[in-house]
Amino acid sequence: MKYHQLTTTKKKPAKRLGRGISAGQGKTAGRGTKGQKSRTGSSKRPGFSGGQNPLMQQLPKLPGFRSYRTKAEVVTLGQLQLIKSKIIDASVLAENQLITNQFVRVKLLSNGELKVAKTVKLPEASQKAIELLSKAGGSYEKVERLKRPKKPSDSQS
Repeated sequence: MKYHQLTTTKKKPAKRLGRGISAGQGKTAGRGTKGQKSRTGSSKRPGFSGGQNPLMQQLPKLPGFRSYRTKAEVVTLGQLQLIKSKIIDASVLAENQLITNQFVRVKLLSNGELKVAKTVKLPEASQKAIELLSKAGGSYEKVERLKRPKKPSDSQS
């Protein structure tokens, strides 16, 4: 179905509530007899569950919850020691098979020792790793993660 194929219905006139017994919606006007929802001016925020933890807050805690956030692949200072290159970025790490490919999230951690000065260009690094890197005479530069190139679509003719 397309947007221009949609059919609209005429808007119903609003019901006139609380106008006596013969009007059909008299006295309590369909709100029931007592309680919070029967009073005027009562409105609860969407998802409110009467003090119980709302469903959308329970979902991450329920069994079987899966986070769709991609986990960062970890590289340590000790692993950088093994790389010959002075400038290290995601593509160099991928060539040396420390990460699966150059487009994944990479984070530098401080495990191991670094004795040679290296320039590291990665999207993420721990504070301690940056300190130890600069102590060894190297430097850290925060760069954007490489985006995977788009495949040319076959639908173009």
